[in-house]
Amino acid sequence: MIDRGSDGAAVDPLELSVLAHGVAMIAEEMGAVLVRGALSPNIRERRDASAALFDARGRMVAQAAHIPVHLGAMPEAVAAVMARGPQAGDVFLLNDPYHGGSHLPDLTLVEAVEHDGALIGFAAVRAHHADVGGMSPGSMPQGATELVQEGLIVPPVRLVRGGTLNEEILALLLANVRTPHERRGDLGAQLAACAAGAAGWRALATRLGMVRLDAACDALLDYAERRVRSRLASMEGRTGRATDRLEGDGVRDGDIPISVALEVRDGTLHLDFTGSAPQVAGNVNCPAAVTRAAAVFALRTLLDDDVPTNDGIARAVALTLPSRSALNAAWPAAVAAGNVEMSQRVADTILAALGAAGVPVAAQGQGTMNNVTFGGAGWTFYETLGGGQGASPGAAGPSGVHVGMSNTLNTPIESLERATPLRIERYALREGSGGRGMYDGGEGVIRAYRAMAACTVTLLTERRRHAPSGLQGGAPGSVGRNLLNGEPLPAKCRVALAPGDVLTIETPGGGGYGASASRADAHGASTES
Repeated sequence: MIDRGSDGAAVDPLELSVLAHGVAMIAEEMGAVLVRGALSPNIRERRDASAALFDARGRMVAQAAHIPVHLGAMPEAVAAVMARGPQAGDVFLLNDPYHGGSHLPDLTLVEAVEHDGALIGFAAVRAHHADVGGMSPGSMPQGATELVQEGLIVPPVRLVRGGTLNEEILALLLANVRTPHERRGDLGAQLAACAAGAAGWRALATRLGMVRLDAACDALLDYAERRVRSRLASMEGRTGRATDRLEGDGVRDGDIPISVALEVRDGTLHLDFTGSAPQVAGNVNCPAAVTRAAAVFALRTLLDDDVPTNDGIARAVALTLPSRSALNAAWPAAVAAGNVEMSQRVADTILAALGAAGVPVAAQGQGTMNNVTFGGAGWTFYETLGGGQGASPGAAGPSGVHVGMSNTLNTPIESLERATPLRIERYALREGSGGRGMYDGGEGVIRAYRAMAACTVTLLTERRRHAPSGLQGGAPGSVGRNLLNGEPLPAKCRVALAPGDVLTIETPGGGGYGASASRADAHGASTES
């Protein structure tokens, strides 16, 4: 089949395939430049960062295989930059959740890319910085009720103007963070990553010519959209409902409901979140862009691996979001935990609704990023922890992985201990935490930190009260636990650690799939231990 761009120019299928892989590799190269140049373990080792390419109309043409919650919300960042009239050589910095950002620690750089005197697109990099100021080291505060408490708010501003770094903007940013040297280094790595993306984008334009490149981008997005709508056509008319909840907002402990009514109609996935919680006092709210990112992620899980991930997928999603709700927060609501925890639960709820609509899905995974943030004199450290993934029809769930809206790596013990006055006493799979079934859920992990100096730790965690559900008779996974010197801590808290104190995080296991009584038949032998 011959694809055509918006101007009617034919695009050969082979050329389209080459372009799809080419732009994806440019985005991957951006990510590689970033992690090689970053200073913080969170970006360099755990790779809590994302890269993507956009055309001159602000459409995401390609992304690296990075963080779903970053990438699904990044088009709003580019749109916010486009509203500022970008010129060749400009690089914008932003983190404001109400002007293109996600939450404040995610600093986003967007470079305007020029070729032959015309703006041809944008290279964008979003990275989670270990501190951007605010009331708590690490800028992931428990108990925040306003955005200004969470850190320095940066609307889209030119960090680089016409190729020249704006030292005053950089100085203002670094004056408001606890670790300015590390922040400068990480921002430098982001600038290098944007430059790599811009160079790749210009090289494509030189090789293909802008008419051909524009036509190929149109065809690539249209192709992804056709693949998505073809998949949804096989589900036409299906409906499903699901409700889940978060376990408090850091201010109040009561459950916060998330509800979705799903319908596949006219090749579009319609998601109506009416009935979800109104905006809450604490910081588990999220902007609409993050909810949209969760919806795009859930839809992407239904597609074959060869479908390119670009704005063509988002075209097939329609959201109904109540205003001033926890899923569509309004300024000045705090949102630090919404990006990491609400996004997870929204994805869980959509997947549950798909299951209710008769679409095969896995049992629930750990459903939390297990956010752990340390800070002391002159240092901060942030990481998320893996856990158990849910089992699926035909396979056990993987253990100790980052699931859902996260896609990061483990922070190596050696890197953590070199960078901070912390020591890891234990790091292991949490045996027995996965739900039993015909196929077992994955195991969570146990990670124990010993403080070697006085510091504070902030925890933003979930599934400490409500276990990840099994499916088709499978048992739920175990809830997670937070312990200080063996004594339980709340799911969301901030506590002071003295030298010698040990914080232990036990992450949830995944739900099992199928009744365990069927295991012998399924596996050909008894599974009694």
